[in-house]
Amino acid sequence: MKGPSGDLIRTLPFGKVLAQAIRIPPGAMSDIFQISALDLAAYLCSRVCHDVISPVGAITNGLEVLEEEDDDDMRGFAMDLIKKSATQASAKLQFARIAFGAAGSAGAEIDLADAEAVTSNFLAGSKVELAWSAPRAMMPKNHVKLLLNLVLTAQHAIPRGGRFSVTVGEDVSQPRFDLRCEGEGARIPAQAAGFFSGQHDGTPVDAHSIQPFYAALVARETGMGVTMTLDGTVVSILASPAA
Repeated sequence: MKGPSGDLIRTLPFGKVLAQAIRIPPGAMSDIFQISALDLAAYLCSRVCHDVISPVGAITNGLEVLEEEDDDDMRGFAMDLIKKSATQASAKLQFARIAFGAAGSAGAEIDLADAEAVTSNFLAGSKVELAWSAPRAMMPKNHVKLLLNLVLTAQHAIPRGGRFSVTVGEDVSQPRFDLRCEGEGARIPAQAAGFFSGQHDGTPVDAHSIQPFYAALVARETGMGVTMTLDGTVVSILASPAA
């Protein structure tokens, strides 16, 4: 398989890719852990499927009830379940399209209002209370991809739910993302801080860690540095142009 430059794509040495992504000096990480291009795609697909399998399964259950039940109340319950689950599945796919997909041609820009809309819909019905503050502006799609991936990372930081704020700096030519989440059991997601800081322990990337790993790659592509801090029940994530 050939990449855009014509080079063969077989295996991406995990240490080298990560070192480039977060500017780790050569030799600072072992190259023994590897992730193939095929595995990278498979893990990302697995992540998307994980998010949509629940609402899609609920739609199937609702359709089965409609086929088997004559009771009006049960049929009404099934229709409500189908509508709610279809809305959830659509919201998750629209979010994933921007966070992980192409979402437009090369060099395309995305309206931050659209980013807010897909994030609000994605988190609707969850235990997270979202507050979003951003200028009315267009932003390069890769920066928006990073923002949405940081949203996912922040969501995982408060597994029991809580308050979650996203602030985008007014100067979109020098993007700055400030995410703050607060809730019981707040924590920095496993491996996430290491991917961004360069202090990763060398654990191989898998389906559970692919999202923060991918976020680190997008951060590198956009020239952004990312820091994560934990203070009691508050996790803060700051992304700004790398020095």
